[in-house]
Formats: sequence, C-alpha cells, structure tokens
Amino acid sequence: MAITLVNPDGLPKVDLYRQVSVATGSKLVFMAGQVARDADGGKVGEGDFAAQVEQCYLNVGTALAEAGASFDDVVKLTVYIVDWTPDKMPLFAEGVARAAAKLGVTPVAPLTGIGVAALAEPDLLVEIEATAVID
Repeated sequence: MAITLVNPDGLPKVDLYRQVSVATGSKLVFMAGQVARDADGGKVGEGDFAAQVEQCYLNVGTALAEAGASFDDVVKLTVYIVDWTPDKMPLFAEGVARAAAKLGVTPVAPLTGIGVAALAEPDLLVEIEATAVID
C-alpha cells in the first residue's frame, strides 16, 4: 500500500479520521466533489443529511474504483457542508458508517470539513472530494 495513515503523538486522536497521511505512490487521483446524486443524476436523500453523506461516500468509492483505487488509497478528503453546526456531526458519522458498511471499508483518511452557505444546487447539503495516491 502506498499510504500510511497516522495520528501523531501531540495531536488529538480523532475516531472518524487520521491526522496525517504519508503517500509513496506514483499516480495521483483527483476527483470533482461528489454530491447526493445517483448514476442517472437523480436526487438522493433530499433533506436528509445522513443519506446525502452516505451517497457522497458511495460516489467517491465509484470514482476511486474507476481510477483503480479504493478508500485505502485516499490521502485526503475535503467535505463541504451547508450551514454546518456541530450538532450535525452524529448525522455525518451515521452517513459515513452506512456507506462504509456497504463498501466494506473504513474511510479514515485525513479530513477537512468546511461549512459553506450553499452548494451548486439548492437541495444539496454536502459535497465530498477526495485525493488518492496509487502505485
């Protein structure tokens, strides 16, 4: 594997992700932000934050697979959340857990969450982009 994920001593230990990833692969994979749309472009989880998070992670998994990668190869996730408040964290974790169970993975790459006023379409509550490194 080209990725080593760590929580260094001196930084907080976060269950949902690791603080640092060290990549040694030679092929970089960058993807557009993934939103809660199915393969036909249909809306998924309208008004349901956890369902949208789940679909975003499933879409990230699909994009990674197309590149010959998986969540094991992800070095960084960036999550854009409309009207972020800390009380959304359990719903975020629920959506991640549901997607992880369906994908058979434990997505713990470093993650940055960014609260935003809006996304490209008014029904979208979350958008997730990933960067991966593979050999």
